[in-house]
Amino acid sequence: MRTLITRRYHFEAAHFLPGVPEGHKCRRMHGHNYVVELSVAGPINPPTGMVIDFFDLDLVVAPLLAAIDHRVLNDIRGLENPTAELIAAWFLREVETANVARVYETPECWAEAAR
Repeated sequence: MRTLITRRYHFEAAHFLPGVPEGHKCRRMHGHNYVVELSVAGPINPPTGMVIDFFDLDLVVAPLLAAIDHRVLNDIRGLENPTAELIAAWFLREVETANVARVYETPECWAEAAR
């Protein structure tokens, strides 16, 4: 049996979307209070009773959050066009144990990348 665990993280950052047409409001610099959910799927390890320890996931994610929190995402390598979709894909690339990365720009708008 596979079990899915999910941990939620928060960061604040500014960005602009260079790929949208001139005049589009998101082409201008603006910011979001992002929420990122990372999910890891796998068998439950009998000795620990866990798929992965949340603390171990935190150790992997902490340097990523430090690199993007209160930054301009466009300045981060791999996030030059920081759409929610590409931010989710970036997290999935960076957190190799994750199976799903969901990035919320607002409570009503999110993108999800999955392996």
